[in-house]
Amino acid sequence: MFGLLFLKIAIAQFNAVLGDIAGNARQIARLAAEAREQGADVLLTPELALCGYPPEDLLLRPDFYAACEQELRGLVAEIKGIDVVVGHPLAENGCYYNAATVIGNGQRKATYRKCRLPNYEVFDEARYFTAGHAPCVVDIAGVACGLAICADVWETGVVEAARAAGAEILLVLNASPLHLQKQSQRLEVLRQRIAATGLPVVYANLVGGQDELVFDGASLALDASGAVCMRLPSFKESLGLVSFEAGKLAVSAIAPLLSEEEEAYQALVLGVRDYIGKNGFPGAIIGFSGGIDSALTLCIAVDALGADKVRAVMMASPYTAQMSLDDSRQMVKALGVRYDEIAIAPAMQVFDQLLAKEFAGLPADTTEENLQARIRGMILMALSNKSGALVLTTGNKSEMAVGYATLYGDMAGGFAVIKDVYKTLVYRLSRYRNTLSAVIPENIITRPPSAELKPGQTDQDSLPPYDVLDAIVKAYMEENRSVREIVAAGLPEEAVKRVVSLLRVAEYKRRQAPTGIRITPRGFGKDWRYPITNRFRDSF
Repeated sequence: MFGLLFLKIAIAQFNAVLGDIAGNARQIARLAAEAREQGADVLLTPELALCGYPPEDLLLRPDFYAACEQELRGLVAEIKGIDVVVGHPLAENGCYYNAATVIGNGQRKATYRKCRLPNYEVFDEARYFTAGHAPCVVDIAGVACGLAICADVWETGVVEAARAAGAEILLVLNASPLHLQKQSQRLEVLRQRIAATGLPVVYANLVGGQDELVFDGASLALDASGAVCMRLPSFKESLGLVSFEAGKLAVSAIAPLLSEEEEAYQALVLGVRDYIGKNGFPGAIIGFSGGIDSALTLCIAVDALGADKVRAVMMASPYTAQMSLDDSRQMVKALGVRYDEIAIAPAMQVFDQLLAKEFAGLPADTTEENLQARIRGMILMALSNKSGALVLTTGNKSEMAVGYATLYGDMAGGFAVIKDVYKTLVYRLSRYRNTLSAVIPENIITRPPSAELKPGQTDQDSLPPYDVLDAIVKAYMEENRSVREIVAAGLPEEAVKRVVSLLRVAEYKRRQAPTGIRITPRGFGKDWRYPITNRFRDSF
């Protein structure tokens, strides 16, 4: 051991922009200076903070590593009076590592190479990196600090090796994406590692949105008993400080945990804000139907971007209920967004005339319904092209699962805000949003959901009740349970068979859907890779 001295640790919970290596380096330098002014001995940054996370196939480019090395050298020269643990990719002797380097006063004191490379859920680090094999314990202000990176604490072996090498405290760099219940899982895992080593843990987590992923921050420190000594706020950039003295962490500010609705809603808001902002779109356009999905999406967009950057467009058809128009007008007035009404009946008539010969003698069916959705999609994309604003789609996870959506229609757009939100959660989030300010009319929440593509239509004409549908999808898609297991759990057999069949045949649609924010343990994105052409059938 290097001695039980006083160590003041700062956590840089910041929103790294993937690929903006110079900009991220400036943020790290600024936070290091701020931490030094507050008396910190060391600043802990998140995993791959220098380049952003996850870099994906940028990690196959040698010039990407060279750019990271250049900025790291600049930080080494610039950082004075404080040590900084920087997360970065490392090219070394023909191998590539997910690394963390301790720098300070013009030196690289130590470099740790991540040992556990996750290759599950949304992670595919084994595609890019070589695993490290040695612990890293570094002397910072006389305290023996063991380094670990994210997945290193989710499995046994790595932190135990650091303890055996003399570590008195663990400093863990993380880019741990959110899904609901993730914070409680992190606590459980960290407490397992603490129980195995007897070491306190300081855990710095990334915050921000990156394509379909949202990183919630909620960085924390746990003492050797597993008690939380400090926690930073969820979904906010923060600089936190915690003191380690005589082998113990002092209690500092502990941000409260969020309810599931608060957590989901704030994740969606941050995901939209960063997708729009980091990609440079001037604003967002939403096709507003007066239904609950578009209402929730509109609220999220306004809370993410501000009302001045959001435009709602109602595209009424002859089947649009007056209630939908009235509720839409009421809601956009409450939110203060730009609102336009564009009737699609003239376009419907043109298509009827255009296709009359081809459709002669054939009964009306979903073809005509889909034409309405595609007319609306065409209008939204035209407005997007003219203004530069991004179309936000409004389909939820329940619909995406069973293909209750129209290609090039309501699926047309650039970002799917509630793509990973079950319909039952849509209702809960809408109720939650109204506790902040009552902007969603009660009619929108309580009326039976409908696509309004024909007279008297409701979703339940085509689908099981949403509580049943969502339970089936969750069991089959997230938990990989068999049809027999789902039926044995008490869900109706015919509904299970039907939903599973719909889920399978809708794969080709989902492949063409825009990316969307992931908030469940498994979304229809990076962690769902089913073949479109597929003759496997589940046993009934």
